[in-house]
Order: sequence, then structure tokens, then C-alpha cells
Amino acid sequence: MALTHEQMDRKLAEHFGFEANDDVEGVLGTLTADVEHDIVGAPTGPTYGPEGARGFYEALFADLSDGSFETRRRLYGENFLVDDSLWRGRAPGKPFGIDGQDRPLAFRLLHVLEFADSGEIRRENVWIDLAAILQQLSPASAA
Repeated sequence: MALTHEQMDRKLAEHFGFEANDDVEGVLGTLTADVEHDIVGAPTGPTYGPEGARGFYEALFADLSDGSFETRRRLYGENFLVDDSLWRGRAPGKPFGIDGQDRPLAFRLLHVLEFADSGEIRRENVWIDLAAILQQLSPASAA
């Protein structure tokens, strides 16, 4: 059974809402038991199941704060969507291994999400604009 665009939008809004509130359990609750969680370029490679994704979210919530998403564009298919968003917030930790020094940060994200018939996310594939992060948090930009 194909989900509607509205159903997929609601699930992603719920997922992003939990992320905005640093709610690890809430985020993991939006995923299927066998989810493939793939942050492209992450040293772990893809992880599987909510417990496999837990470490990423725990680190993310320690490294970034006050985050908000601005959706720029969404493309839809049968039980999948592609979301092009801009994240804005602060970097109090070491996002992606770079000392944030609590500076403001903004970068684009591209999510490719596949949904189970139940509406939960069964695959989350994320590309992060690491070049923008490096530019904003490099030692030269701190001066």
C-alpha cells in the first residue's frame, strides 16, 4: 500500500521534531526494527536497526544544538521521498570531528527516505554538506 505525500511528510516532520528536541528515543521510534541508517561518509558505514543508529544520534545531539530545518524541496515516489533541507543551529561540541566552539552553523542535508507500509522509516540515507561545515568551523574562520 503506497503512502500519500502527506503521510510521508507527517512522519518526517515527527522525525525532525524529535531531532530538534534531542530526543534519541523519539527519533529511534520513527524507524523500523530493521532500518538501514546510512550517513554517507560516516566511518561506521551503514548501520542497521534502531540500536545501530543510536550512537549517531547520541553524538549528533551532543555536538549540535538549537537546530532547525528549512525544507527547500521535496521529491516523492512510491513510499519514498527525497528531502533537500537547510539545517541551522549551533555547534557546541565537535560535529564530524571539528571543534565547534559553540559557533553558529548552517549546512544543507539531502535525505533519501524509504518508508514501510506501516509509515515508519525503513531506510534513511543522508548526505551532509561537509564542505560548508569545514568552511564555517575551520580554525581560520574562528579568528
